[in-house]
Amino acid sequence: MIPSDFVDELLQKVDIVDVIDEAVPLKKGGQNYLACCPFHKEKTASFTVSPSKQFYHCFSCGAHGSAIGFMMEYHGLSFVDAVERLAERVSLHVPHVNNGPAVDPSIKKAKQEKKLALQDTTRIAADYYAQQLPQYPRASAYIAKRGLNAQTIEQYQIGYAPDAWQALQDAFKQNYVHPLLEEAGLVIAKEDKRYDRFRDRLMFPIRNAIGQVIGFGGRVLDKGEPKYLNSPETPLFDKGSELYGLFEGKAAIKETSRVLVVEGYMDVVALAQHGVGYAVATLGTATSATHIKTLMRHSDKLYFCFDGDQAGHKAAWRALENALPLLKDDKALSFLFLPDGEDPDSYISQHGKQSFESLLIEKSQPLSEYLFAKLCAPLDLNQREHQARLAQQASGLIEQVKNAPALSLLMKQSLMRLTGLDRHDLASLMGESTKNIPIKAKSYRLPSMPAQVISHSLVQNQIMWLLINPNWASYIDLPDYWPLQDDYACLADLADTIKSAPQSMNTVHILESMRGSIHADTINQLMRHASQNMDNFVYRSPEDEQGFQDGMQKLYKELKAQQIQNLLAKSNTVGLSDDENRLLVALISGKP
Repeated sequence: MIPSDFVDELLQKVDIVDVIDEAVPLKKGGQNYLACCPFHKEKTASFTVSPSKQFYHCFSCGAHGSAIGFMMEYHGLSFVDAVERLAERVSLHVPHVNNGPAVDPSIKKAKQEKKLALQDTTRIAADYYAQQLPQYPRASAYIAKRGLNAQTIEQYQIGYAPDAWQALQDAFKQNYVHPLLEEAGLVIAKEDKRYDRFRDRLMFPIRNAIGQVIGFGGRVLDKGEPKYLNSPETPLFDKGSELYGLFEGKAAIKETSRVLVVEGYMDVVALAQHGVGYAVATLGTATSATHIKTLMRHSDKLYFCFDGDQAGHKAAWRALENALPLLKDDKALSFLFLPDGEDPDSYISQHGKQSFESLLIEKSQPLSEYLFAKLCAPLDLNQREHQARLAQQASGLIEQVKNAPALSLLMKQSLMRLTGLDRHDLASLMGESTKNIPIKAKSYRLPSMPAQVISHSLVQNQIMWLLINPNWASYIDLPDYWPLQDDYACLADLADTIKSAPQSMNTVHILESMRGSIHADTINQLMRHASQNMDNFVYRSPEDEQGFQDGMQKLYKELKAQQIQNLLAKSNTVGLSDDENRLLVALISGKP
C-alpha cells in the first residue's frame, strides 16, 4: 500500500501540464490549456487542463482527474504503476506499507493543513516583498541600474526585503511570532530574539513545478557577503532538486527546444528580459543528477553556461560527472565558457540576444569534446606516461555512459586515437570482453552478417555500416527514378543527409539529424544492433571499405532488376508512358 501522504506530496511536485502534453499536444487558451479529448473522438477541443488546479476535464464526455488519473486512464496503468511512473519523473522513492496500522485521519489532516499553511506563509511573504520594491528608492535605483523593466519584475515577482530586523511583522502582524515563519525559513529565532532572515536584499521567489512559492533567494544590493542567500531546507523547499526560473521558462523551453543552466538569479532574469527565456539556475548548489533528470524531461538540448575562471570549470566538471550515467543518444549536453569578466547578464546586456545565442550555439563544446579537452589540457600526449594517465582517467568516465551506446562508442574511438590503444587493449582496460578476430586472407568481402539470432538484409547491413562510417556516403548514388521504399528509402535519405551537411558528420550528429524523421525507428533499431556488435562494423582495413562498395553495387543490380520487372508488368497491363518506355529501354540496354 502506498501511503496517502506520499501521494499528496507527489501531486505537489509533478506538473499535470507536462504529463499530459507528452501524450496529447496542448495549446494555451487563457489560463488553461486545451486539446481534443483523448478519450473520445471530437473535432472541437473540449478537453482542458488547469495548471493552477492540477486537474483535467473534458466538457464533452466528462472525463476528469489528476495526473495519476490521467496516467491510469490514458496509458492503462494500475494505480501503483501510475504512481511509480510519476515518482520517477521527480526522483521520488515510492514507499510501500505492508498491512501496517492505518494512519490516523487526524494526523493526515494535520499534515495537510500544515503544508497548506506553509504555502500561504511563503505566498504572503512574496506578495509583501513585491509591494516593498517600489517604495524604497535605493532598491528601485538598483533595479533601474540593472535594466529590469516592469514586465520582467512582474513575471518573476521580484521584490525587496527592507533593511529592518522585523520587517515581516508588517505582513504577518500578530502572527509574526508563529512557528510557521521559522519552518518556512523566513524568520530566525535565537534565544529570546526573532528577526527576519532576509534583510536589505533583492528578493527572488522560487517556485515549484506548479508555480507555488516554496522558498526565496535574496541578493545584496551593494557589496556584501554572501552575495546570494537562499532559504534553508524546509518541508516545501529542497534546494538540491529545485531550479530557479523553470516554472517561468517552461513556454520558452518548449518553443526553442533547449534549456540553459546559468549560475545566478540575475542571469536568469536578465536573459529573459532580452528574449532568452529558457534559462534556469541552480540554488547555490552544484548541478545534481536530479537537476539533470528534470531538465532532460523538458528538453533534448541542455546548455551549461559558466564563467571561464577556475570556479566555472569546476562547476562544469561537476555537472559533467553527474550527467554521464544519464546520457542518451538523443540528448545533447554542451558547455559554454564566457570571456573573462563576463557573465550572461553583462554579456547579453552589452551584445544583445542574437550575439548571445550565436555564441551559445556556435561556441559551446559538446560534453564529449569538453571531457577530452579538460583531461588533455595538462598532458603531453607524446609521453607514454601521459597517454596512460589519459587512458586511465577517460576510461573510468566512459564506463559510466551506459545508456548512450553510440556516444560511448565514439568516445572510445576518440580515446583510442589519442592514446594509440587498440580496441582489445581498451576493452581489457575497461573490463570488457571482445571477440578474437582471425587474420583474413587478402580478398574483398561484402559486409558480414552479424553473428546474431536476428538476421539482417543487405540494405540493413549497409545502413549499419554507414552509421558507423559516415564518410562512406560518397559511395551511394541512388537515381531519382528508382521508386525507393522502406529500408532502401532509409539508406538513400541517410546518405543525402550526410552529404548535404555543411561539415562532416559523426554517428551522434546523424542520429540527432534523423531524430523525428520517418526513418527514426529503423535507424535507432539498427544502431542499437550495430553498437552491440561493433566488431562487425568498425573499419579495420581497406577491404571493409571495398566490401561496402561491393555491397552497394549488388544493391544497384537488385534495384535495377526490380525496376525492369515493375515496368514490364505495367507494360503488360495498363501500358507505359513515353518517359517510362525510354527508361525501360535504357535500363535493359545498361545505359543508366
